[in-house]
Amino acid sequence: MKAGENPLYIKPPRQTIKEEEKWYAVYTKPRAEKQVYNRLIESSIETFLPLQKTFRMWSDRKKLVEKPLLSSYIFVKTRSKFFPIVFKTPGVVKFVTFEGRPASIPQNQIDNLRLLINSDEDIEVSGEKFAQGDNVEVVNGSLVGLTGELIKIGSKNRVVVRIDKLDQNLILKIPKTFLKKI
Repeated sequence: MKAGENPLYIKPPRQTIKEEEKWYAVYTKPRAEKQVYNRLIESSIETFLPLQKTFRMWSDRKKLVEKPLLSSYIFVKTRSKFFPIVFKTPGVVKFVTFEGRPASIPQNQIDNLRLLINSDEDIEVSGEKFAQGDNVEVVNGSLVGLTGELIKIGSKNRVVVRIDKLDQNLILKIPKTFLKKI
């Protein structure tokens, strides 16, 4: 026994706390999102790359292509002990951080992204900061369950889904009657 220790104190056994998997945003090299996605899948890392279908025009043809909704961003669901595997993946630049630590993305924001890309709605991405408005939920149409912030831009009402850690906003047109205040 060391000097100063209480002889009646029994140190509890060290418990291993299993860290919960969380979603994180990863910044990639420009136009490397799909390659990084495939490499992370090969490394058994759960990965989400929101893709948007859009028509691309060439001089001789028009084609429907899938392009990343958020340029240079991909999402991974992992534990901190697997960060080195993600970071060493070719094409990965860095984790999106907050106060020097990888910033986790709430599950509901990932769910909102999935809902958006699976809808037929026209989506616009903006890094613009918006004034704080009412929180709303979509109650009709193909985006039922989507939550966001209602903003008035000009004379058109739009729903903004804010992804806080990325300083990105997804903007879509939706009838005001499809919304309810929450």
